[in-house]
Amino acid sequence: MPPVVRFAVRRLGRAVLTLWFASTVTFLLLRLLPGNPALAVESPNMTVQARNILLHQYGLDQPLLTQYGKYLWQLLHGNLGVSFTQQVPVSSVLLARLPWTLLLTGSSLLLTIAVGIPLGVLAATRPHRVLDRLVQVFGVGVQSLFVPTVGIFLLFVFGLQLHWLPIGGAYTPGVYGGAWYVSVLSHLVLPCVSLMLVQLGSYALTLRATLIESLGEDYTVLANAKGLPRSKVVWKHALRNALLPTTTLVGLNLGYLVGGAVLTETVFAYPGVGRGIYEAVTQLDYPVLQGAFVLLAATVVLVNMLTDLAYGVLDPRVRTA
Repeated sequence: MPPVVRFAVRRLGRAVLTLWFASTVTFLLLRLLPGNPALAVESPNMTVQARNILLHQYGLDQPLLTQYGKYLWQLLHGNLGVSFTQQVPVSSVLLARLPWTLLLTGSSLLLTIAVGIPLGVLAATRPHRVLDRLVQVFGVGVQSLFVPTVGIFLLFVFGLQLHWLPIGGAYTPGVYGGAWYVSVLSHLVLPCVSLMLVQLGSYALTLRATLIESLGEDYTVLANAKGLPRSKVVWKHALRNALLPTTTLVGLNLGYLVGGAVLTETVFAYPGVGRGIYEAVTQLDYPVLQGAFVLLAATVVLVNMLTDLAYGVLDPRVRTA
């Protein structure tokens, strides 16, 4: 079997085990939440008998092991169940919210990379100077920030005080055509910047450290000795190897990005999967919570697997490890 195929098979097997573990932990933790899911949908005049019938319909009167087996069987068939409170398939609930979460996280990640790489390059090419010190202080500072705190601060300043940007939602109701796209972008700015700021430091500082190391390697010293322009040595020769750890960082930070999106969507009432999780927790809607966490876990696992494969292509030594 070729090394690339063997490497891909190993990563795929690891991804499947990780997804199973995440699904199992999610199932068990939800059963530890206080409260009864039937209480979220029962009427004030519901009798004990009617409540028991409701629990039977939900399958919550069955032994835990039976519920777990049914849950796994449904997952294997791509069935996430039916929402307790909305009485519609969980897949429909999540698919309606997923595009907004993808828009938020994707925009935030692209913006982080677009800003973080130039910052890292600027700091690495001017080591121990004023600009380098500023980037290091800024990078460490933003890494210590809490996403909701950043979101609330930006919302207060730019939404409530300056009135420059909307304070919540994903778009303004009643607008169509080009105005709708402008509305979507204006509503995206604050949550996107909130997520970007807390990630920016890790990308900039990681690239700074690896690029400084690359600039001291023999091949860059030789390129300088040949008289190549400094910018070409940095951007064409040194940066390629320096980006390898940054590529891995994308996968490692994805879990933090997804978790940050859940909190950010809650702060800004952004109608993504994260906001749906918050609403489902208040209603003890087990199927929606299970489906949402499985979806997010699958996304993180998939991106991490693709990151590993990309790293293996960029660095052949990884494929034989």
